[in-house]
Amino acid sequence: MVMLALGLATLLLLLWAVWAFSRASVASIKALIAWIAAFGGLSLAVMLLLTGRGPAAISGLVLLGPLAWNWWKGASAHQTGPRPSPRRPGPMSRAEALEVLGLTDPVSDSDVRAAWVRLMRVAHPDGGGSDWLAARVNQAKDVLLGKR
Repeated sequence: MVMLALGLATLLLLLWAVWAFSRASVASIKALIAWIAAFGGLSLAVMLLLTGRGPAAISGLVLLGPLAWNWWKGASAHQTGPRPSPRRPGPMSRAEALEVLGLTDPVSDSDVRAAWVRLMRVAHPDGGGSDWLAARVNQAKDVLLGKR
């Protein structure tokens, strides 16, 4: 009876973990994988030290230590401050529109249309792009062509 309860609890825990994984963001999944790898590496080093294989543990730390340090510093450099929201309320300025389309003043209508076509090939949701990016490109085109 105890084994049945333990098995049921394990099954429920596994189902909850799958549910949480399906709802998690990519950043949190990457962080989880990094923590699992770090814990696994430290556990391996401790086990090697406890079994009398100290030189193997130390050589592994020497070889992988700088890589882990660079990864840690690179990850912390990206988290230096709050990330600005990509969605800006209000109308788009002409300078923003030029920046979105990658153009500089003076600009002709044909330049705007050519840049719009080039960017929409990549940004359109049907081609693997995002709705938000396609909307920004469309808004930039409309601002520069005087439609808004």
